Amino acid sequence: MAESPSHSDAQLVAHQSPGHQAESDLASLVFEMSQQVQMGMENMLKMVNEIDQNSVGIKEEIEKSKDFAMEKKRILEEEKEQFQKAAYTILDMLSNSRG
Repeated sequence: MAESPSHSDAQLVAHQSPGHQAESDLASLVFEMSQQVQMGMENMLKMVNEIDQNSVGIKEEIEKSKDFAMEKKRILEEEKEQFQKAAYTILDMLSNSRG
């Protein structure tokens, strides 16, 4: 009668020398740790990509805000000049009416 694979594996493990068993356990541990490290690296790569995408969006928003601020500054400068001209005109009218 043929033995099941798990029973054969158990016999192999039971017949292994302690040094061979420790090496096998260590190899399993290293493999598991490398899998965890790989998963961690993949997760970090995903996060880095998300950060890159978000930073592009943020840079675009900053550029739009900068453009808006520059346009607002230009409009305010124009309004300032108009108010100054109006004020000088009024001052000129007042000084001419007195003289």
